[in-house]
Amino acid sequence: MADLSKKVIITCAVTGGIHTPTMSDALPFTPEDIARQSIEAAEAGASILHLHARNPEDGRPTPDPAVFMQFLPRIKQSTDAVINITTGGGLNMTVEDRLAAPLIAKPEMCSLNMGSMNFGIYPLADRYSSWKYDWEEPYLRGTDDFIFRNTFRDIERILKILGEEHGTKFEHECYDVGHLYNLAYFVDRGLVKGPFFVQMIFGILGGIGPELDNLMFMKRTADRLFGDQYRWSVLAAGRFQMPFATQSAMLGGSVRVGLEDSLYIGRGKLANSNAEQVGKIKAILQELGHEIATPAEARQILGLKGGDQVGF
Repeated sequence: MADLSKKVIITCAVTGGIHTPTMSDALPFTPEDIARQSIEAAEAGASILHLHARNPEDGRPTPDPAVFMQFLPRIKQSTDAVINITTGGGLNMTVEDRLAAPLIAKPEMCSLNMGSMNFGIYPLADRYSSWKYDWEEPYLRGTDDFIFRNTFRDIERILKILGEEHGTKFEHECYDVGHLYNLAYFVDRGLVKGPFFVQMIFGILGGIGPELDNLMFMKRTADRLFGDQYRWSVLAAGRFQMPFATQSAMLGGSVRVGLEDSLYIGRGKLANSNAEQVGKIKAILQELGHEIATPAEARQILGLKGGDQVGF
């Protein structure tokens, strides 16, 4: 049997709540496009699909479970990929908003940000002089006065209500070193049990910067805190996406790509789809001699409950 500890899990973050329709025609926001691009990303090699929902009329992030349910069943019927639903949602959503869809869908995985933070995406607005929809510019510019809330109480609530009651496991999103220590606190309390999945995030204004020294420090810190209880992955924003993903795999980690994290496939060239990014990182990893985990292998590596135990 192949050594699963050596296999790289590719996560694809399909649409997110950061980029707006003006920025790229490839960014999916209707349920049909989210489903199609998710299925194509899975076919290209992604074993985990990280999903947000968008208002199908104007692309605004939405927590509405009814919108999620327009694409979740279709994706499940068309691919074996692990479906991972956000608990981050979009800017200015309450924790109740962010939990609405996961509590109905009861997915195998959810994302979970491991701390409150400044989350500044307002510099993106300076790149555009006209907008497809009137919500986009104020949505971005308002983040100079925005705190993305994830208190200890919020995190504990999500861990208990989704993890303990519904068997959901988490993509523990760590935007800075302190978030690793927050996670360690919940591990020590027994609310997070191995194997758990740590997503180290670089390049968001308000979080740790996209320098390789920071990646090495985050990895050493996680090793010291978690030992062999965890598996780890890396995502980096914008132009750092592919270099950091490659470096992660070279250090024994997994990777995340997708249009949530970067709209580009190369310098100055917009990606045509999520699948294009997945195909590129898969080709890079295989050229370097890495094996890519299948969805079934990702489930085994992360101890997931299985696609037959979800609510959709």
